[in-house]
Amino acid sequence: MDFGISFLTNNLMLPILDFLYRIIPNYGMAIVLLTLLVKGGLWPLTAGTIRNARKMQLVQPEMQRRMKEAQEKFKNEPEKLQAETQAIYKEFGNPLAGCLPLLFQMPILFALFATLRGSPFGDVVQISTVHIKPTTEITQVKLDGTSGQHTIYLTDGMKEREVVTFSPNSADVPVGQTVQFKVLTGKDQPFNPPNLKPTFEIPGGSDKATIDAETGLLKTSAVGDVQVHTTVPGVAAKSSFLFIEQLGRSGVQSKEGIHWDNLFMTLLFGISTYFSTQLTSKNNPNITDQQKQINKFTPVIFTGMFIFFPLPAGVLLYILLGNLFQIFQTVVLYREPLPENIQRVIDQQKRKEDGEKPLPFENKSRRKKKA
Repeated sequence: MDFGISFLTNNLMLPILDFLYRIIPNYGMAIVLLTLLVKGGLWPLTAGTIRNARKMQLVQPEMQRRMKEAQEKFKNEPEKLQAETQAIYKEFGNPLAGCLPLLFQMPILFALFATLRGSPFGDVVQISTVHIKPTTEITQVKLDGTSGQHTIYLTDGMKEREVVTFSPNSADVPVGQTVQFKVLTGKDQPFNPPNLKPTFEIPGGSDKATIDAETGLLKTSAVGDVQVHTTVPGVAAKSSFLFIEQLGRSGVQSKEGIHWDNLFMTLLFGISTYFSTQLTSKNNPNITDQQKQINKFTPVIFTGMFIFFPLPAGVLLYILLGNLFQIFQTVVLYREPLPENIQRVIDQQKRKEDGEKPLPFENKSRRKKKA
């Protein structure tokens, strides 16, 4: 279940991408414009999440104090405790309120991510599982349907595309039998354009079966499970943009050597993540030392993750732009004036803290004795 990701990709993201490419016929620029368009469209939802997080950071101590008082006062009166809790949430806001906008925008962001991983920017790969069994258990090939639909761009220019499925999705095959893997169009006809030849391979388990890389004919020879990868190449996978050599190339290193473009974007992503966490930490007077340490290690963890679990250059470009956009949005929203009731709580906390501090000329130990 993809929660509508495929629908959003095929019916929203790719048509927008087509339109942007017609305006500026450059794949990299199309990624930039699509990312900014989606992020800009989601601004109201993201803004709600950021504003709520900012409020919660500032009023957290006061909310906790009020909640604790209410729990002690109405510990034997659940109805009054619930009413008091609702009153506190009404005054300060609900900590969970910022999660709803985030949930609404997640399918769109996942669809954007999926769009940039597939055609035309990257190869479309379907992984099928073949269960090879003894002839005593199974006497004929049993195919399990087809994969979901995938949109494949046929020409370098995003003007022509085809919706295809991969068949079979999985299969039960007796030893010594064959099964045909295919890429099919919407009319159940073989997908076979001259410039985009599907290829078939068995990445592991070649001792149990063999497959013809061009025809997709698999022959079984031993009992066991085999994974078959069916690949349709992306027409723009090798397109360049600015310093990016190939938008569809994954990883920071391969047999060709170090891919400095991907490494540079991965490091920039880590640096931007660091500034993003520091920005929120700086504006949170109640942050703990433990949270500060977590914020310092988070960028390192994510950077390492993208090095060891590589992403295509086009996807790296998207997440880097997304990070920079979020930093910009956070700076803008953190400059907004706070609601009057929240500002009043902040002022009270500040006056209380200032009142507890000794005067510049007063001895601290002497002041404690007076207290």
